[in-house]
Amino acid sequence: MFPARRLRAMLMAGAEASECRRVLERGGINLVSEVLRGQGEFVEFEHYPKEDVYDPESRAQYYYHAHRGIRGEHGHFHTFLRQPDLASRRTPSSDPGTRPGPAEDDEAVTHLIAISMDAYGWPTGLFATNHWVTGGQWRSAEDTIGMLPGFQIDHAYPSWPVNRWLGAMFILFRPQIEALLRHRDHVVAAWAAAHPGCDVHEDRSLDVTGFISVDVERTVETVRDHLHIAESG
Repeated sequence: MFPARRLRAMLMAGAEASECRRVLERGGINLVSEVLRGQGEFVEFEHYPKEDVYDPESRAQYYYHAHRGIRGEHGHFHTFLRQPDLASRRTPSSDPGTRPGPAEDDEAVTHLIAISMDAYGWPTGLFATNHWVTGGQWRSAEDTIGMLPGFQIDHAYPSWPVNRWLGAMFILFRPQIEALLRHRDHVVAAWAAAHPGCDVHEDRSLDVTGFISVDVERTVETVRDHLHIAESG
């Protein structure tokens, strides 16, 4: 069980995620329709908004798109953070079969996690991906986990509720995100061992390394129960 302080933070994040949904639905819209608003025809593989969303202070970045054709999924958010390039610190033992990602002005963008959305604009799952899916700088699970608290979009483009909701998701589902990233590294290492001579991070046969279904309301109830136990004990 997590400490009470962390459970309280998760509970507050859950309340914020639900509040973001509520204020949008009062206007007859949802998280996905907000991102797509004013973007023209929705086309598979295109990024929405067109130039991505970026916060120059936190260096967090995201976009929404669709392409997988997964039943029940309308599309998904890809989330990123820009940090100093780690190419010079990479070792084959910790990052098997990969090659350095591109650096831009001594920074590189690292994919954090993807959030699957349904047709009603509400999250249904989280998933981790292989390097080729999004490109950028590949980092180990532990390095990526260390970056998670930095994901915050502190401005109102394209939507204040959407940006706040994404930040809340990183707090509410932090345990699931950590598990997916660690599982990703195990999957990649096993794949590399089973396919010697193959650049595992560029192997199109391996795209999604793990998926976890999520339910905001149910998770909030679980966190509330755990917090009650923690504070009672």
